[in-house]
Amino acid sequence: MDIRVDLERLRADIEALGRFGPDPKGGISRPSFSRADVEAREWLKGRIRDAGLAIRQDGAGNIFGRLGSPGKTVMAGSHIDTVINGGKYDGSVGVLAALEGLRRIREERVVLTKSLEVASFTDEEGNLVGDFLGSRAFMGLLSEDEVRHGRTQFGPLLADVLKGTEFTIDGILEAHKLKPELEAYLELHIEQGPILETEEVPIGLVEAIAGKRYLWCSFTGNAAHAGTTPLELRQDAFLGLADFALKATRHVAAAHYGSMVTIGKVAVHPGAFSVIPGRAEFSLDFRSTSGETLHDLDKELSDIARDVASTRGLSFASKLVDVTEPVKVPERLLKLMEQECGTLGYPFLRLPSGAGHDAQILASGCDSGMIFIPCLDGTSHAPDEAIRWEDLEKGANLLLKTLIRLAS
Repeated sequence: MDIRVDLERLRADIEALGRFGPDPKGGISRPSFSRADVEAREWLKGRIRDAGLAIRQDGAGNIFGRLGSPGKTVMAGSHIDTVINGGKYDGSVGVLAALEGLRRIREERVVLTKSLEVASFTDEEGNLVGDFLGSRAFMGLLSEDEVRHGRTQFGPLLADVLKGTEFTIDGILEAHKLKPELEAYLELHIEQGPILETEEVPIGLVEAIAGKRYLWCSFTGNAAHAGTTPLELRQDAFLGLADFALKATRHVAAAHYGSMVTIGKVAVHPGAFSVIPGRAEFSLDFRSTSGETLHDLDKELSDIARDVASTRGLSFASKLVDVTEPVKVPERLLKLMEQECGTLGYPFLRLPSGAGHDAQILASGCDSGMIFIPCLDGTSHAPDEAIRWEDLEKGANLLLKTLIRLAS
């Protein structure tokens, strides 16, 4: 049976979801449990019901639509939350393409031996406490201490954010008790990079997802007057940070090509116009598809930081904030998707994902794979995030065909 998605219906769903959470800067701000997110959740539940699927929601706010009876389950989905001032395709295309796939399977009365579920996971973007709150809760991988005592990026405790909602800390921690018997998980997503567009290829088959270490670090020296303290006598914490940033980047590029290191947030103290910084706090994010490389970088970057601190008369400290392990996509899933690309006549590339995804968390309990489609100029997490609809149609058709194969 040559079954395909209804692109116009899928496009209408994506455009409709994109109307929840517009912000003054032209993007979408829909962090989990915000008013815009609550409204988007109700809209999504309505679309799942309209599709004739059995709907359920767990204690973490993860939303599922089921086609079939209880038992072995093949799942597909992503998330509908966004970063602040984000775009309308990151996450949403995965949820809504999965919904459209299940809708078409039901409409065509395709007979399957396993059940299918569409999933929308809470807070993939990490606006609350750590990344992947929903999928980690679903898989039983949450840190209870972090959930109970961790502060969100907006400042309040997670428990305070939940006040006035239907969700509780205990409910989040118990969400995994409703997990079905998972056979496989698939996620369609925009690439969030330029490779597919540059190569003019509509489909990316993700062969590995990079792991991440996220730390909060600091160099501490002495604050002093900017006009009276000689350069050679300064213990300038910001210069220590600048020196470390350059050396760390050079080291990763030379010794671990393909891995990444990023300093994304910096706070200088006391932060006055004419005062030498006595303290520089910063985020340190390093990633690799190799677990061995992540282990090596943990020591190597720390050694570089301590060497810089010693040379400049500073002290260095760091605190581990979040850990995600790298994932290799099973060859059986890659081969199956390659076969379906051949049947559909779609060119494809195998490529890694430097960004983390819910698929990475689901891989702890089942075979997990990803399909990428191009995003224009490689732009993501921004108001000008964009796709070509013909690429989405191809990605959604590949998802649909692969789900049928996995559930047959």
